[in-house]
Amino acid sequence: MMQAAVSHGSPFSRVAALVLRHWYILRGSWLRILELAYWPAVQMVMWGFLSEFLSKQANYVAQAFGVLIAGMLLWDVLVRGQLGLSISFLEEMWSRNLGHLFASPLRPIEFAAGIVTMSLIRTIVGMVPVTLLAIAFFGFSIYSLGWPLLAFFFTLQMFGWGVGLAISGMVLRKGLGAETFAWAAVFILLPVSGVYYPVNVLPEWLQVVAWALPPAYVFEGMRDVLAREAVRVDLLAGAVALSLVYLAIGFGIFLWLFNGARRKGLLATQGE
Repeated sequence: MMQAAVSHGSPFSRVAALVLRHWYILRGSWLRILELAYWPAVQMVMWGFLSEFLSKQANYVAQAFGVLIAGMLLWDVLVRGQLGLSISFLEEMWSRNLGHLFASPLRPIEFAAGIVTMSLIRTIVGMVPVTLLAIAFFGFSIYSLGWPLLAFFFTLQMFGWGVGLAISGMVLRKGLGAETFAWAAVFILLPVSGVYYPVNVLPEWLQVVAWALPPAYVFEGMRDVLAREAVRVDLLAGAVALSLVYLAIGFGIFLWLFNGARRKGLLATQGE
């Protein structure tokens, strides 16, 4: 009977079970839910008041009002995508649950799909209230970007997932001593992502680095939409293509490090 139940289990049901487990963890702690919106809200308020101040200084600076808030909100989509995935993975390590999970028919790609889905849920739960606060406090709606917002959102999410999967694999292989990278990895990209200023402000050698990363395309495209109401399809296409590449690389790194950890018997020994 047990063998029949295992053999008839679908990949979708295993992914759904993993997502449901993490949803129960999230739903059972109001502190976890509060944390999802806390930092985006703090940053939104900080940058919002800064933008409001600058908007009164000069007509040129006034154009930066929406750009700064929109940049902050989209940057946090990337941060939440990476951290949401990493936290879901770390919770399995903290609870010493990885060995139990992979003693089941759960496959690595299904595990990755589960924590990616949970990352998307965490991002939506954290960001939607913040976008509404931006409307209430400052009269700025990120939804004014229109349909490109959806492309920007999923492009940044995919890139965040790629980074998160690679970092998760490294933590799995090297242990919780490498956990710090899960919290700090994506922030090193902030200066070269063009979040609050155009990429051409950077030195030429850093511009090369910036254009090798999807966020630069997203934020340049965002500024074009807000300032000139023009959608740069070339920038969108470049961002999506690069994000898919980084997502594939991130999953490849995760799978490689996961297989190494399994061969060394590390899945059952990781934990707090």
